[in-house]
Amino acid sequence: MKPLAISMGEPAGIGPDIFLSLFAQRQALGLPAFVVFGHAGFLAARAKRLGLDIDIAVTRPVDAGAVFSRALPVVDLAGTVPDRPGQPEPEAARVVIAAIEEAVASVQAGECRALVTAPIHKGALYHAGFTHPGHTEFLAALCATGGVEPLPVMMLAHEELRTVPLTIHVPIRDVPGLISEKLIIETLRVMARDLKSRFGIAAPRIAVAGLNPHAGEGGAIGREEIEIIIPALETARAEGIVAVGPLPGDTLFFPRHWRQYDAVLAMYHDQALIPIKTVAFDAGVNVTLGLPIVRTSPDHGTAFDLAGTGKASTSSFLAAIAMADKMTAEPL
Repeated sequence: MKPLAISMGEPAGIGPDIFLSLFAQRQALGLPAFVVFGHAGFLAARAKRLGLDIDIAVTRPVDAGAVFSRALPVVDLAGTVPDRPGQPEPEAARVVIAAIEEAVASVQAGECRALVTAPIHKGALYHAGFTHPGHTEFLAALCATGGVEPLPVMMLAHEELRTVPLTIHVPIRDVPGLISEKLIIETLRVMARDLKSRFGIAAPRIAVAGLNPHAGEGGAIGREEIEIIIPALETARAEGIVAVGPLPGDTLFFPRHWRQYDAVLAMYHDQALIPIKTVAFDAGVNVTLGLPIVRTSPDHGTAFDLAGTGKASTSSFLAAIAMADKMTAEPL
């Protein structure tokens, strides 16, 4: 089976620590083969700092499976990457960007079957000319076809709980103005399609949260539900999408309620992420829907204060690897 691709992420953060630690436990954990796109010299130095006895094999993705049992397969990228935990270095930014670019290209070429991304630090990347709002938008640009970028949809998942924020990293005061029928319909289309094709759910049921308390209470506490959300759901249902709502956000995530659905579309960031982080603070997975490739990532950031200490939890990264593996496993 083809390997998974892992992009190195911010070298001053915990991403490299975690996948190096997981590789050291690969047999006990039963990990699928993966290949890291990054700087081999830096990875060797970080492994030594962590006290991990890991051999590095500079190789091509096609050969990763053959060496995975004895050494960490690495697609070595040129550049300078200092091993300075907690201290982002502008000189390493070009390698971080190249790692993402090369990993995406490898998955697109069919050399790897999915991409698992380690966290990046956008502030460090801006010095190298990074112009995208975030990691996901960069991936969408890399996956553009004919100049047209796909609509990336962020899903947070833990076991059967899957949530999607319609709006993401924007101030709360801006959220009502960003919610539109078009965005809701397009997001529901991506969710319905990928729940079928990526998660094997034949007839997905999607719950849609309201924006206002009590889902607007018939217009008494806001009119976004009546004027925007309900018309969007009617259009989606006419297309055959099973979208239920708008439902009050304060009761939707009671287990007996959300378990009736395969995913929840929330209106804003915290409405979607609080439920996941409450039940799986260090084990949730970020899955990007809408791309032509499978991409997962751990649901945490760079955690500079933990980098190089060996104390970072591996749970979320392990879950991200497991989900990418499951989503692209060959049928029996």
